[in-house]
Amino acid sequence: MADGRRAYALLLVAMAIWGVNLSAVKALTDSLDVLTVAAVRMVVATIALTVLLFLRRECLPALRGRDLLGLTACALFMVYGNQILFASGLSRTTATNGALIMSLGPLVSALLAALVFREALGARRLAGVAIGFAGVALVILNRPGAQLGNGSLGDLLILSSLVCFSSGGIAVQKLSKAFTVLQISVVIHVIGSVLLVLHAALSPTARLADLAEASTTTWSLILYSGVLATALAALVWNLSIARLGAARTAMGFYWVPIFGVGFAVVFLGEALTVWHAVGLGSVIVGSRLGFAPRQ
Repeated sequence: MADGRRAYALLLVAMAIWGVNLSAVKALTDSLDVLTVAAVRMVVATIALTVLLFLRRECLPALRGRDLLGLTACALFMVYGNQILFASGLSRTTATNGALIMSLGPLVSALLAALVFREALGARRLAGVAIGFAGVALVILNRPGAQLGNGSLGDLLILSSLVCFSSGGIAVQKLSKAFTVLQISVVIHVIGSVLLVLHAALSPTARLADLAEASTTTWSLILYSGVLATALAALVWNLSIARLGAARTAMGFYWVPIFGVGFAVVFLGEALTVWHAVGLGSVIVGSRLGFAPRQ
């Protein structure tokens, strides 16, 4: 019982870290360009994950050609593409909207898994997916003028990053039969970080040199996002799945939009509207339906 309470407490802390991370990345995009934010965060995360790998006395696996191809595909979706879309989206929209959209993660993953593995969702789960997406659509479309402006484009970019990340997660399910989750995380972050740094170095819009003049606050946000949000919180999530089970751990994801919206309002001074409440309620109801046990 005590171990279960500790596991739930750690999971709650991890969800709070992820919720705060949305405000942290939003603040970073206000002082650094998108490519620099994506690249430096993933480099820091890669270093942290590598340290964790050795602390847990694991080693990097020997990779065959097919395995390397699969891991590279994961890196392209889960790190490279996901991070560019995520940072680009937050630079255009609010952390509040970002938190609500990111809360669709479990539903998107379930939908993609059903499509790839040809698993029937059933009427209840389909209703859950529809309700969740409808709630987020209300938030996206309820902007002044209800048109696809810069903010709405940012919302769609974050949704695209979520689909990108979840798509890579499908491949991780297959790779996890041969490697540990931490081994997979280290390899895909190494590959993704190299791609992001090369992209930033070759892009005329990226300003990596700005990092040399970045403030202490900026570097603190980078370290928070890379070490705590990307490395440690992700490890807690995976450990929670092992101790609590995937279904109960997925329920913990409900707290991400709650923490995310709360911290965005408090720290960034973002406005909270009735549509955010409607969207949050729809996602929670949709997720409960989507992850309800089958009859």
